[in-house]
Amino acid sequence: IGEYRASLEEIIRGLNAANHDTALAIASLPEQIRGYGHVKERNLAAARTRWAALLAAWRNPEAARAAA
Repeated sequence: IGEYRASLEEIIRGLNAANHDTALAIASLPEQIRGYGHVKERNLAAARTRWAALLAAWRNPEAARAAA
C-alpha cells in the first residue's frame, strides 16, 4: 500500500492532459487484485508487473512513445 500511495503522490504532482490515461491506469490497478488465496496472489503478481511497466512509462514518456 505504501508503494501505491507514493506512486499516486508522484502522479498527482505531474498530472496533465497528456498523461491522464497513464495516470488513470495506474490509479485503477487495485481493482484488478481480486479473489482469495492463489487466485489473489496471481492477480497481485500481474498487477505488480503492470504497475512497474506503467510507472516506467509515466517516468519516461518519450521512451514509451518510441516503443509503441
